[in-house]
Amino acid sequence: MAVSNLEMHALFVLGDLRAKLVKQFQSRFVYVTEQSAEGTYIAEIDTETALVVDDKQRLELKVGDHFRAAVLPSREGGKLEIRFREIKLTVYGLGDYAFVSSPLGQGIVFKEGHSVVTVFAAHEQLQEGLTKTLKAVTAKAAKFRKGELVSFKASE
Repeated sequence: MAVSNLEMHALFVLGDLRAKLVKQFQSRFVYVTEQSAEGTYIAEIDTETALVVDDKQRLELKVGDHFRAAVLPSREGGKLEIRFREIKLTVYGLGDYAFVSSPLGQGIVFKEGHSVVTVFAAHEQLQEGLTKTLKAVTAKAAKFRKGELVSFKASE
């Protein structure tokens, strides 16, 4: 990818966000949660068994066949494209993501439309209360009422 096609502001903001996402995958257990009006989907990724590839040159992160994030050029100057399962999420910059933390770990909540995707790096494997814990972490940035996203508190 030609970095010159990216606006410098987008390159720094989205490149920094991608770097923070790479940091999430340095934990042994990473949980990816999709929450929307259709419900909640949770996946556990064990980074010891899923190959994590940080391609700094192409500003891309790949985690096995499960997860991919890449900074790409766009008409708006740049975008972070996240792919997980059938989900293709696009983050254009400030206001589309929030950093959250809990005593069990830290995460990043991404918003697109009326759904959110949370990437949560746990200090250790979550054995009990998985759904409750991850919904509570997501709720620090995204509020749902009757299954619909009603507010999102971005970090920057």
